[in-house]
Amino acid sequence: MTEDGPGTLRAMSDDDLDQVLVWRNAPTVRRNMYTSHEISAEEHRAWWRRMRDTRDRHDLIFEMSGRPLGVVSFSQVSQSDRNAVWAFYAATDAPRGTGSRMEFAALDFAFEQLGLHKLSCEVLAFNEPVIKLHQKFGFSIEGIFRQHHRREEAFVDVVRLAILHHEWKSMRPAASGKLRATAPR
Repeated sequence: MTEDGPGTLRAMSDDDLDQVLVWRNAPTVRRNMYTSHEISAEEHRAWWRRMRDTRDRHDLIFEMSGRPLGVVSFSQVSQSDRNAVWAFYAATDAPRGTGSRMEFAALDFAFEQLGLHKLSCEVLAFNEPVIKLHQKFGFSIEGIFRQHHRREEAFVDVVRLAILHHEWKSMRPAASGKLRATAPR
């Protein structure tokens, strides 16, 4: 799609680190992540040094009209099994609908660029809006890891979702039409 469609994905670079750290440390982002503490600049740089050359990982910046609006990451990319796990988060000041546009771009990247058969994700169970977003794009719940993640003094469930290439292929035209109908003018 064009810029008025879902937007574009590009490889994250060293130049993006400061902006990504600001997005990642936003309270609205942190509360929905496995790692919920405020991340220091040094911790962030150390993470990036470990991740940037990892072969089974792709960290991408989502942009619309040249404006960076979020991060899309693919990890555990298996070429032999043709599957991966993905995650994303948007800037707190991103326009309404950015999450849907990021998801569309991520699914196209996963199945067209990475050649995957299956894409999975994990969502903390209390993050119902993101679970519903994934389902809107054709993801199915594959399971619930009961009390799988410790958050402060409580344990929370983690919902595992996935979509197969043929499911996305059949759903993509309708999803594309909805994005075009809600494109910012």
